[in-house]
Amino acid sequence: MGTRINSFEEYLQEYKRSVDDPESFWGRQAESYTWTKKWDRVLGWDFVKPDVKWFSGGKLNITENCLDRHLSARASQQALIWEPNNPAEKGRSLTYRELYEEVCRFANVLRNNGAKKGDRICIYMPMVPELAIAVLACARIGAIHSVVFAGFASGSLSSRIDDAQCSMVITADGGYRGAKEIALKAIVDDALAKCVSVKRVIVYKRTGSPVQMAEGRDTWWHDEAAKADTRNTAEVMDAEDMLFILYTSGSTGKPKGVVHTCGGYMVYADYTFRNVFQYNEGDVFWCTADVGWVTGHSYLVYGPLLAGATTLMFEGIPTWPDAGRFWQVIDKYKVNIFYTAPTAIRSLEAMGPDFVKPYRLDSLRVLGTVGEPINEEAWQWYHENIGKGKCPIVDTWWQTETGGIMISPLAGITPLKPGFATLPLPGVQPALLDENGKELEGNGVEGRLCMKFPWPGIIRTTYGDHERCRAAYFDTYKGYYFTGDGCRRDEDGYYRITGRVDDVIKVSGHLLGTAEIENALNQHADIVESAVVGFPHPIKGSGIYAFVILEHERKDEEALKKEALETVNKIMGPFARPDKIQVVRGLPKTRSGKIMRRILRKIAGGDASNLGDTSTLLDPAVVEDIKAEAQ
Repeated sequence: MGTRINSFEEYLQEYKRSVDDPESFWGRQAESYTWTKKWDRVLGWDFVKPDVKWFSGGKLNITENCLDRHLSARASQQALIWEPNNPAEKGRSLTYRELYEEVCRFANVLRNNGAKKGDRICIYMPMVPELAIAVLACARIGAIHSVVFAGFASGSLSSRIDDAQCSMVITADGGYRGAKEIALKAIVDDALAKCVSVKRVIVYKRTGSPVQMAEGRDTWWHDEAAKADTRNTAEVMDAEDMLFILYTSGSTGKPKGVVHTCGGYMVYADYTFRNVFQYNEGDVFWCTADVGWVTGHSYLVYGPLLAGATTLMFEGIPTWPDAGRFWQVIDKYKVNIFYTAPTAIRSLEAMGPDFVKPYRLDSLRVLGTVGEPINEEAWQWYHENIGKGKCPIVDTWWQTETGGIMISPLAGITPLKPGFATLPLPGVQPALLDENGKELEGNGVEGRLCMKFPWPGIIRTTYGDHERCRAAYFDTYKGYYFTGDGCRRDEDGYYRITGRVDDVIKVSGHLLGTAEIENALNQHADIVESAVVGFPHPIKGSGIYAFVILEHERKDEEALKKEALETVNKIMGPFARPDKIQVVRGLPKTRSGKIMRRILRKIAGGDASNLGDTSTLLDPAVVEDIKAEAQ
């Protein structure tokens, strides 16, 4: 098994080794996996093209490392525990043997339905064990999975299916989310009206609600599974073959398909899981993220299974049937490591302490946060009320594009500082750059967070558009990977993320491109143009504030705002709906037509008194009008 750091002294030694000789450091980590053929070369890289290859010539299958290699020692150990949305419904659990057999069975189902190595398969499912099984079955046959979060609406789903040219969709009749039932199959049907590449749809029965089944295209999961057995030979993959595509919002309207490959992602997901959370044999690990986001990929499915851990999957939401649901689940399954988003913590803190009091929470050893920096007040609440003052909190910074955690404390090892992601993991070489691309040396500095050396989990390309990958991540500062985040390194050398520096908003820990929301708003018949910015929000971190220009004046402005929200809901999904919409006669634009979002951000954030020089705008009077009407 991979190595685990056991002291801060050891961390400092390992970090130095990883920087002095990265190839031998990562080669040593990779030795502990099952390889069909060992690699010829640990690393080849060029940040200009960009072109990064880890473990070149190595042959493997990631599912053999998640499942097969554990069967001799932990066949009867729980691999996956599933807790349903409704606490009155019975949960399920799968041992490593059972999960292995179900993955093999569904891998055969995929092959029986025409899927093969290199095909792209879209997975749009509720948080049920079959979602994890589908992900692993794709990887087992060498098909590239593209999981789309089941909160996305049909427009977002169809654009992702189209971009990857998926040949198959795996979905369910519906799903449960709190008190709501979501008609997933109907959303898929709507999306597929615009997609020509999909030949097969496999439907898992979750809710039992009636659905339309297209003859010749749609088939039931249970019918197909009944025809497949549990013997399956894993496809031999090259270390640099694609493992998955995961779409993330960019600063342009079209989402980017981030590509991760088999070998490097495997080594990095496992290494970071073991070390950040200080996983101990027998621990029950609960990551609350949906598998539709990268956190669910790396720390609900792949990382824990690679480490031979027990991973908990939860279908519901933190506030239903009441705000004690998370704590009830922790006590029920004696969870040892709990990993969630600051948004969830803030929303539960706002509900008051009475929802925590009935629960012991004495099994907890480590707490973690992901998605955005955690503010100090929420950190203290989490530490005192959930961790009872004794559990270290790992405030993890990373991205879809990094594949795994990059900057974080190691639980119980790194001295903590609330609000700080603290120190880089071994193998991670951060640099803070000023606006001109000059590296800021020493401590007590603030700049743009970049990486000057590759790590095994680094993005390889954006699917079907390598130039976009180069332009988005490697072109801003030559010779560096640019994260898009601002960052401060304090006097102790600790890192604190200060927020995005591009046109992307982090809402409840998820990146949303402003252009994608604007495109959705502009689909409304009466909206000519819109500009979307983030503003501070007490629960979500950032809220969405939309400024819209109408074609004709409308007397019923409230009705218009409702219609605009419904338009975004239909195209993107409810999580992208603006919190505030302001109708304006114009937007602050430069003479070249660029919208000055800096000004809109200040107005949206209630800081309209300090807008700087507006005299260079095409129409400075527009700003005064917007200020006067701001909510």
